[in-house]
Amino acid sequence: MREHNIQVAHQWIDAFNSHNLEKLLGLYSEDAVHHSPKLQLRQPETEGKIQGREAMRSWWADAFERLPTLWYELVNLIADDKMVLMEYKRTVTGEPDMMVAEILGIEAGLIIRSRVYHG
Repeated sequence: MREHNIQVAHQWIDAFNSHNLEKLLGLYSEDAVHHSPKLQLRQPETEGKIQGREAMRSWWADAFERLPTLWYELVNLIADDKMVLMEYKRTVTGEPDMMVAEILGIEAGLIIRSRVYHG
């Protein structure tokens, strides 16, 4: 399980860096929950939380369109049989780099919840 979760995390980074929305969404369960401070800022009505692939599709499609140079550099990865903690550097042309930590909860090979922390 741990090795599979590490693989999921690498696939997640690859999907973001290639802006491959379908590949990214395919890593999530249909009713997965995502928490992010960026959601809170850009869409205050969400209170920083969205649920389901379709909500994530809308959120990330907008991000890929707004941020065509968005790139994540994996810095650290810790996994067990249920969760993955990723630390990565977020780079966007014209913005300061940002360190990010993200926790992925994984069940039956799919991400069921994710939470982002910006530093």
